[in-house]
Amino acid sequence: METITKEDLDTLRFQLFADLKNLLEQSKKTKTEEKEWLRSKDVKKLLSISDAALQNLRIRGLVHPVKISGLYYYKSEELKSLFKQ
Repeated sequence: METITKEDLDTLRFQLFADLKNLLEQSKKTKTEEKEWLRSKDVKKLLSISDAALQNLRIRGLVHPVKISGLYYYKSEELKSLFKQ
């Protein structure tokens, strides 16, 4: 059986802090990267359009959202290509 020393605990603490710092940095990078799928509220805010305008895009078949648990999700690449035209 090994005895845990103060130095062992300090080493563990520094390693945990380093690991947490790395995780937080990765999390920040992920948040700043563009999302692949956007919710309706994000699309409306991004494009400055109303609920009705977004619904019209769906009805006209210009966007093809996926509906999950009552929420529409739009592929960001599809929205980009739609408005580049």
